[in-house]
Amino acid sequence: MNRDKLYEVAKAGYAAFGVDVDAAVEAVLKQPISLHCWQADDVAGFETKPEGLSGGGILATGNYPGRARNGEEARADLTKAMSLIPGAQRVNVHASYMETDHFVDRDEVEVSGFQGWMDWAKAQGISLDFNPTFFAHPKAEDGFTLSHPDEAVRAFWIRHGKACRKIAEAMGRAQGSPCVLNWWTPDGAKDIPADRFGPRARMAASYDEIFADDSVDRTLCLDYLESKLFGIGSEEYVVSSAEFCADYALSRKIGLCMDMGHYHPTETIHGKISSHLQFMDSLLLHVSRPVRWDSDHVVLFNDDLKNVFLEIQRGGVWDRVRLALDFFDASINRIGAYVIGTRAARKAMLYARLDPTNLLQDLEVQGRNTERLALMEEFKSMPFGAVWDMLCEQASVPVGAEWLKAMNAYEKDVLLKRS
Repeated sequence: MNRDKLYEVAKAGYAAFGVDVDAAVEAVLKQPISLHCWQADDVAGFETKPEGLSGGGILATGNYPGRARNGEEARADLTKAMSLIPGAQRVNVHASYMETDHFVDRDEVEVSGFQGWMDWAKAQGISLDFNPTFFAHPKAEDGFTLSHPDEAVRAFWIRHGKACRKIAEAMGRAQGSPCVLNWWTPDGAKDIPADRFGPRARMAASYDEIFADDSVDRTLCLDYLESKLFGIGSEEYVVSSAEFCADYALSRKIGLCMDMGHYHPTETIHGKISSHLQFMDSLLLHVSRPVRWDSDHVVLFNDDLKNVFLEIQRGGVWDRVRLALDFFDASINRIGAYVIGTRAARKAMLYARLDPTNLLQDLEVQGRNTERLALMEEFKSMPFGAVWDMLCEQASVPVGAEWLKAMNAYEKDVLLKRS
């Protein structure tokens, strides 16, 4: 049976339960996912004469050949990866990926250092998102930045944060689309601290000073705070914990970012979405990391990922979530990492959009919970694959594993020729 016939059979099967497959495919293709530039080069960055460190809780492991060595190569790799991924895309850039012909320290970053990224994004017809970089710098070597006890160090990072908001605003204005600015800090302690209160008080005060700058247009620069669980050098205590970030975001009326890999091993984020969105306008979700660790681990089409998107579907809150990726695996082909992870996220979105939500919720209201549970189980084996294949065909990207041919050709022609 050819692909068109399989799709029609699948449509009929889903329609029997009130699911409009064509509408689901269309909606999934329109929802943007923000790809992260740092998968291309293993989080090294492109600062001129950087005094970088590998610390700060971030470390890409592996030495697969072909790492991007500059912005031009990273953008070429992203262009190739995006050609193999269906659906609307954005690209997320870290401040350490500025490109200048002279050294510019983090507290003096300017939008001109990202003109190459902005010109490329315009040519690609996509929008950019942005991140301050609070790691891989001498002033982050001891593991503290915005919560640092040294006022001078803290002031340096506050200046960096303020500068990054202006860059995000400029990106948003240039692209005619708000730029999401994601705040992540590595601050924390390897061993049990004597004072957990002080660093959090200083972190809150630093953020207050940064966000007090009303000259930045908040409709163009959308701030989101991301929590973490632990990292290299901060195994025992993390300043920006889940509770800290959620409480700060709610009290200051800014956004909250939840990364799927930044919670306890038995903890999942899908159950938190309905709680946070009772009180917050929106969430930024880093749909990432099937293994709980602050690096590597390409996104996979697993139950955790499916449950996140099912929660969004069943709450009807697609317009209140922003989606981004955050992983950096240096052990496999980096183009392949992009494609595997982003296609997995898009698959999970489609899986959720094909959920018979209205029917399931009606059954629940009526107390017909046996039928509700039975249908939830039956839908796990519905002909989802036929719909996914058609989605890829409609997006003019390779169907199934056909994209591997393009990846292998690019590796041979481009990646392996990099020293």
